[in-house]
Amino acid sequence: MNARLSPRMAVIGASPTAEISNKLRALALAGADVINLGEGELDFATPGHICDAGIEAIRAGDTKYTAVAGTAALKAAIIRKFERENGLHYPPSGIIAGTGAKQLIFNAFLATLDEGDEVIIPAPYWVSYPDMVRLAGAKPVIVPCTPEDGWKLTANALAAALKPRTRWVVLNSPNNPTGAVYTAEELAALGKVLDGHDALVMADDIYEHIVHDGSFAAPATAMPGLFDRILTINGVSKGYSMTGWRLGYAGGPDWLIGAMEVLQSQSTSNPSTISQAAAIAALDGDMSFLDGWKSKLIARRGKVLEAVASMPGLSAISTPGAFYVFADCTGLYGAVTSQGTKLETDLGVTGYLLDDAHVGMVHGSAFGMPGHLRIAYAIDDDRLAEALSRISGALAKLEIHH
Repeated sequence: MNARLSPRMAVIGASPTAEISNKLRALALAGADVINLGEGELDFATPGHICDAGIEAIRAGDTKYTAVAGTAALKAAIIRKFERENGLHYPPSGIIAGTGAKQLIFNAFLATLDEGDEVIIPAPYWVSYPDMVRLAGAKPVIVPCTPEDGWKLTANALAAALKPRTRWVVLNSPNNPTGAVYTAEELAALGKVLDGHDALVMADDIYEHIVHDGSFAAPATAMPGLFDRILTINGVSKGYSMTGWRLGYAGGPDWLIGAMEVLQSQSTSNPSTISQAAAIAALDGDMSFLDGWKSKLIARRGKVLEAVASMPGLSAISTPGAFYVFADCTGLYGAVTSQGTKLETDLGVTGYLLDDAHVGMVHGSAFGMPGHLRIAYAIDDDRLAEALSRISGALAKLEIHH
């Protein structure tokens, strides 16, 4: 590492999902026909009424600085959303909007963590949680979950991981990368364990509207006794196909939201004024478009699961939420490519599929669960079918040893 860089840069790496996308872009620039199954965004266009609100904001001259935590109008829309959809009630001082949910998670960790603090993160986890914790000087405590438990943290596992220096417990439902969705009863059981501890709860609800089987339950709703120490993170990226608008929001205790606002005032300042106007239209507007989106996603999920079941060395359980299939690839360990390379890790498997099939996926190790691949199926139907065909063809070339 360059001596001019801060030592904190030694404890983190670049986002694996961003790295995969960069590699695919480089291949595409070189003339390759690449298919990206590694990026977490819907292929659907942002609904028209939301785009219209953003365009109208520009034309109306609504392009200046706003309050750091968001306009009063956006905060009111967020408050209405929490009340209407989750039965949660926040004052304006308990609401903040930021440049994506990711920025708000980072601000929350930076505002509360110190050297020696611990953060419980169930694995598989979203790739950025551990590095954010390390950047704040604390220690991520990874608690492995199993497919037998639906890839979800159990009350017993949580109780075993809680320590005096535990400052946060991270809950992500629906989960990235597994699509796991916690029931209200499962969340209540975790809440009982936390009753005897003062840890905060990070409820990352960003995939709230992408639930295919069962129903969504917000941790802050399922654990009412812990309401004053739950930070509910959400945004418009996933449910409204607005990843590029970069608008996230959070509800939580005033003291925490206030500290996050101070940090934001010294870093990103207010989120895009135009995106704030569009987010109001998203949160207050008709959401019937989701029915069609989810029907397509369910059909794509079925195609991926069917294809995975037919491929040698791969297996997967169904995913109730989000738009990923988290496939076990350990059956490919020991396989030999036509060039004589032995596949011994999930990174080796994804690297082979990238080189041979020009299909990009993220390896499970990036999510804290080696031996797996995350297949993002929120892409055009024909391209998804082509990707699955390419993967099958590439695997057929392997000499697989069982």
